[in-house]
Amino acid sequence: MAEQGPPPQITPRSLDDYLEVMSKAVFQSGMSWAVVEAKWKTTREAFDNFDVRKVAGYDERNLEALEQDPRVIRNSRKLAAIVSNAQKMLDLEAEFGAFQKYLRSQDNFDATLKMIRKDFKFMGPFGIYYFLYVVGEPVPEHEDFEATYRK
Repeated sequence: MAEQGPPPQITPRSLDDYLEVMSKAVFQSGMSWAVVEAKWKTTREAFDNFDVRKVAGYDERNLEALEQDPRVIRNSRKLAAIVSNAQKMLDLEAEFGAFQKYLRSQDNFDATLKMIRKDFKFMGPFGIYYFLYVVGEPVPEHEDFEATYRK
């Protein structure tokens, strides 16, 4: 299999962009990237284009519908985590004035990683590295990250 290279980076325009990238990291946890990518267009549709306010307002009925929706990866814990993460993003944006200020509130990658792991569900070291890289936040070189966090 050919080496893939780094994912494309974005400049987040809204909290919705952060939620979409984080949700992709959540779905990827323990799964093949190919499976996640194959379902991403329909996952975006099922999650109202990752409109953070809509997703944060999902209730049990919405989650039950998603658990039956073939457009998404139907893992109930991951689906619930995305809703919880959307709610947390809104809370942190209100607290810090901007979500990016929250992301930049720590002095180094290790502290940022610990903070995100504490605040968000289904976000392990690789998912956090992916998330921060894609949204353009500072991360260590990939080789350094692998040597430190992939044991």
